Amino acid sequence: MSKKITIDEIFNDDDFGLLDSKAKSTSIKSADDRLIDSFEEINQFIDNNNREPNSTSMSEYSLMARLKTFRQDDVKKKILKPFDRHNLLGFVEMESPSIDDILSDDDFGLLDTDKDLSIFRYKNIPKQEERAEADFIAQRKSMKEDEFEPYEKMFQQVHKEIKEGKRKIKPFQNIEKNLHVGNFYIIDGILLFLESAEIEQTKRSLKSGDRVRKDGRTKTIFENGTYSNMLYRSLGKQIQKDGKLITNTYETIENGLFVNANIVKEEDIQTGWVYILKSKSTNPQISAIKDLYKIGFSTTPIEERIKNAKNEATYLFADVQIVISYKCYNRNADKLEQLLHRFFASTCLNVDLFNERGLRITPREWFVVPLNIIEEAIQLILNESIVNYKYNVETQIIELK
Repeated sequence: MSKKITIDEIFNDDDFGLLDSKAKSTSIKSADDRLIDSFEEINQFIDNNNREPNSTSMSEYSLMARLKTFRQDDVKKKILKPFDRHNLLGFVEMESPSIDDILSDDDFGLLDTDKDLSIFRYKNIPKQEERAEADFIAQRKSMKEDEFEPYEKMFQQVHKEIKEGKRKIKPFQNIEKNLHVGNFYIIDGILLFLESAEIEQTKRSLKSGDRVRKDGRTKTIFENGTYSNMLYRSLGKQIQKDGKLITNTYETIENGLFVNANIVKEEDIQTGWVYILKSKSTNPQISAIKDLYKIGFSTTPIEERIKNAKNEATYLFADVQIVISYKCYNRNADKLEQLLHRFFASTCLNVDLFNERGLRITPREWFVVPLNIIEEAIQLILNESIVNYKYNVETQIIELK
């Protein structure tokens, strides 16, 4: 009759440490892994600030509420206690594994005596191609309060714009088409901002032909007061798996039309002109108005467009002088015109004119505003900051909202 093996003998005979408790390595994070990562954000906050998070700011409140939830959940406390370096969870009674637990947890059959050689078969080791595909996801780190403050205001504004319907939450597809610096996204219910990306392009040879692959480190800010330097493609895959994209406001979309508009390359396509005109009208109703300018758009050369100005209501039935013109490349020049019209809407000329047949006409593209202010507004459009400003009619100054 064979001798029964005791639990102590099993552990003492484990020369290769096969029964040592180790975290299972996987490129896909389990629910426990995400729980531990979430708890680690609290640990890092305390590392940086030497105190527990409180309700003084939105980011801290999120961490404080999360810690409170962990402390009230005995199951989560048992999972997190080994990672509780600040003793945030207090005493937690841990369960010791029984012999049945050990045997039932033998996923790889290491304790089966007839399969001793199975540990040398690498069927569970991912191939090199699979490891390369499972991109590294950088760990999030806590930001200091003063560092996060400007981002916190930005996140609050985005939440407000979503509530007002100015932004919408949409499904995320096609990483290279939809993952852009300066845009907002959601992962696991947390809002994030892609602040920067050091993108490099590499060519990959495939059977279907060569493909250019974009990747590189990003700086990604999360609304819970953390940041990450995860890879561009890793971020995109995370958003595809557990996230959404946040649409831009109408103003931001328009701004995007004019990025690098002043940098013209050989292959660029001219799409039109935005011009500023001054009237040569002798009508006292018009000539008496100081700083009266027309802001317009044309797909044809301006000289050709205005050659019949004295017969057209849009030019106040008078010849005009070209003051400034801007060539637009690869952009919708009419959008620039519309944006300027909206920005200076409060200064729009409001007069009624009558043509030779007595028909009343009210032109809407003339504005009473100093020329230097119009030029300043155009520069604000080109550097993408016009949404932060407004025009004060009384002081004739562009000021922050």
